[in-house]
Amino acid sequence: MSWQQKTLAPQASQINRVMGHYDFWLISVVLFLILLGLVFVASSSITIADRMYADPLYYFWRQVIAVVLGLGLGYVVLNIPLLVWQRLSTYLLLLGIFLLILVIVPGIGREVNGSMRWISFGGISLQGSELAKIFIITYLAAYLVRHSEKVRNSFAGFIRPVAIVILLAALLLLQPDYGAAVVLFATALGMLFMGGVPLGRFFVWLFTAIMTLACLAIISPYRLQRLTSFIDPWQDPFNSGFQLTQALIAFGRGDWFGVGLGGSVQKLFYLPEAHTDFIFAVLAEELGLVGSVLVIVLFFFIIWRSFIIAHIAEQAGKQFAAYMAYGIGLLIGIQAFVNIGVNMGLFPTKGLTLPLVSYGGNSMVCSCILLAILVRIEFENHTSNHRQIPEAVTSYAAA
Repeated sequence: MSWQQKTLAPQASQINRVMGHYDFWLISVVLFLILLGLVFVASSSITIADRMYADPLYYFWRQVIAVVLGLGLGYVVLNIPLLVWQRLSTYLLLLGIFLLILVIVPGIGREVNGSMRWISFGGISLQGSELAKIFIITYLAAYLVRHSEKVRNSFAGFIRPVAIVILLAALLLLQPDYGAAVVLFATALGMLFMGGVPLGRFFVWLFTAIMTLACLAIISPYRLQRLTSFIDPWQDPFNSGFQLTQALIAFGRGDWFGVGLGGSVQKLFYLPEAHTDFIFAVLAEELGLVGSVLVIVLFFFIIWRSFIIAHIAEQAGKQFAAYMAYGIGLLIGIQAFVNIGVNMGLFPTKGLTLPLVSYGGNSMVCSCILLAILVRIEFENHTSNHRQIPEAVTSYAAA
């Protein structure tokens, strides 16, 4: 081996380690939550799947397909540079608006439980709101990079993205999808706050958004009923308060260590939507307080890690990557917080899934895409610190 080969070998090995570096702990936590979700989708849906489809694992196999598709698309996204997302941000926003309009068009949108949230293509259903969440984060991150000074110093620079978010929220309310509108608006305001919006202006708009959403909840009869039953579900435990009282019973039965995997009673036709919106209640019943706290801690880890990744990107001058990471952490954190809060009776009932855990193909696929982008951000953060390595190799090779 020549002296050049001896010199280059360690450098090449170091490059391979750098290029092969991904956030091990983040990926491990995500995969653990996905596997846990598969277990509880199977556990919570066996009875209803057997009654409706004569196949106890009907929902489980469909969720497995969604996981495989989500991980496959996540791998593709993992290899897409962030610059591509930044350049396509405006087009993605327009696509998101188009999908949300398409959902509410009669004959195209499919109605389920009184809401038109899905576009059907043969046997495949596409939920526009899930993709819109990805696209609005991408657009806002790019907007904050392009107009950072205007956002911080002028009202016009701040109100433009807010107007776009209001438009998207209005389209979501037409479906109606109140929960998704709340999550989208909260995530957008959080990103604007991280982008440096003055505190006074931020809190004025936060208060305005809260009051607007509260008024919309009050003037709508079915939302008002949900709010009333949320305040005291035991007043009407067999009608308007039924879902929440059954969820609370599940938490009570879980005690410290749960009744054991598969031992839930509430999932046996007592708790509606046990495999989707209220899967956390089934998890609490079967794994108890210890299992519930573990899941909450894992979600906190994802949020914490996303903010650390965002901070590192910001320190390196990668503003788009930083805002994307902030947005992903906020979106997943807010949705998980609201879903768990609804299960525990802290918030009124909303049709929001628990990311990576609840049954739902669109939610699973889009969550995988978002987290793949987050891993890509961390990867680019890491590799940017080793740019001098290829330059050193090139100089040695030239010598």
